[in-house]
Amino acid sequence: MNVQPSSRQCFLCGVENPIGLKLSFYELGDGRVATRFLPQQRHQGYPGVLHGGIASALLDETIGRTLTPLGIWAMTVELNVRYHKPIPLREPVIVIGEMVRLRSRMMEGKGEIRLNDGSIAASAQARYVRLTAQQTDTYRSELGYWDVIEDDQASRIETERALQRILEE
Repeated sequence: MNVQPSSRQCFLCGVENPIGLKLSFYELGDGRVATRFLPQQRHQGYPGVLHGGIASALLDETIGRTLTPLGIWAMTVELNVRYHKPIPLREPVIVIGEMVRLRSRMMEGKGEIRLNDGSIAASAQARYVRLTAQQTDTYRSELGYWDVIEDDQASRIETERALQRILEE
């Protein structure tokens, strides 16, 4: 399970973003990418429930990151999310993204948010358009930082255990 790079200011992975989620994303070795997230009170929509926009962002980022091992930079052009059940606060979730099809300019993917019991709380289908070399270079230079930050051992072990339990079901 390899950890993917993070940036400074991304809302999901940004290590210096004061309001960001500071997530680590992991390559599962089979083309899928996953992250573990513990929703807090500040992420609330309805009382006790994760805001749907944050759930959508989690799915978008995780699906899109299936391109990272290929060195492809892309931008979301379509994201369709289905909410199956409320996502409770203060209970960890696992988000898994998977590439479905990669063409010359377009990638199609899917993802899901799994609750602690393994059930699917939200799922998504998405399409991403590949950035041109010039766009990629511009964004990469403006980022200024795109590097792997090893997360703490306890967090990594918790993520691995949760993934193993969910993927065995």
